[in-house]
Order: sequence, then C-alpha cells, then structure tokens
Amino acid sequence: MKLYDDTRAPNPRRVRIYLAEKGITVPLESTPVMERANRTEAFKEKNALQQIPVLELDDGTCIAETLAICRYFEVENPEPPLFGASALEQAQVEMWNRRIEFQLLGTVGAYWRHCHPLTAGLGGQIPEAGEAGKKRAEFILNWLNEDLAGRDFFAGDKFTVADITALCVIDFATFVGIPIPDGAANLKAWHERVSARPSATA
Repeated sequence: MKLYDDTRAPNPRRVRIYLAEKGITVPLESTPVMERANRTEAFKEKNALQQIPVLELDDGTCIAETLAICRYFEVENPEPPLFGASALEQAQVEMWNRRIEFQLLGTVGAYWRHCHPLTAGLGGQIPEAGEAGKKRAEFILNWLNEDLAGRDFFAGDKFTVADITALCVIDFATFVGIPIPDGAANLKAWHERVSARPSATA
C-alpha cells in the first residue's frame, strides 16, 4: 500500500492529517504536481483524472479523491470517528465538509489558477475570474468566522474531517494571498487550536 503525495498540495495534506489523527502509517510516493509527475501515462492508469492524492492498495487497486481515501480507512479503523459517530454527527460533518470544499476551496482555487505567478506558466489566466474568486473567498471566511461563534470545531465539539478540510484550505488560501481577515477572531482562535494539534504538521 502507498499514497501518491505532494507535500505542497492541500488535498494530499488532508489525507496525511487524517492518517496522523488515526495513528496510521502509509508509505508516501512523492508525486510533485509542479513537475507534472502526475501527468505521465503511467500515472493516468492509476487515476484517469491525473490528480493526487491516490491510494494504491497491495493488490494494485487505486482509490482517488481525498474523502474516498479517508472513508476507506474510516471503515478499517473506526476509532476515533472522524466522520462523526451518530447520524446527526455524520450529517453535520458532511454538511460542513461540503460547504468548505464548494464555497471556499473552489473560490481559492480560482484565484490560485488565474492570478498567482506560480500558475502563470499554465497559460489561459483570466485575472477577472481570479479576483472574483478572491472576493468570494473573503466573504466566505467572514461567514465562517460568524458561524463558528460558540463552537470549538466546525461540526460541533469534536475535531473531524471538516476541520481537516478547513485547515488545509485556509492555510492554502493564506499561501496564495487570501489570509484570514484581521477581525475574524473566532476563525483565528479555531485556526490556532487546530494548528496546535500534532497532526497538523503531518
């Protein structure tokens, strides 16, 4: 078993943090995206979309998509339950994870793709699309700050994959130039809490 990984990309980091929270060790296969290591024909056989992370099992079966990989391990290693224990907890975790992926990651990704110097070499940048993504991301960060009032974590009182997703997306947003707003005290306190977890450095 091995995980195709890139230490600079947010989605592989989500899996690494998840595994660290579970105490699971999986060998990592470095697959640097900026060097287009994921764009080879050999890698395409593992994931037709040529994206990482990809988990390759001992029998050669490959699982792509971040949450699909985490769910595989959740069934095999149910404790602690990072997708929630009860029906309500699982629904809340799913709700928050989807919100952060669709509302924040997509908009940050637009700014990264269309406005960042590191992606300029890909061609086809549309600065207006990137700036629109940045404005939307800033709005969502402020909304997340307001909604976090009175909670330690996104889906309630327990650390879950929703917090893992949020941490990786928000750190990536900061890297590309969309930091947590100055006045977002709730979000900054949450970020400090989850960043202090040992798994955050995975």
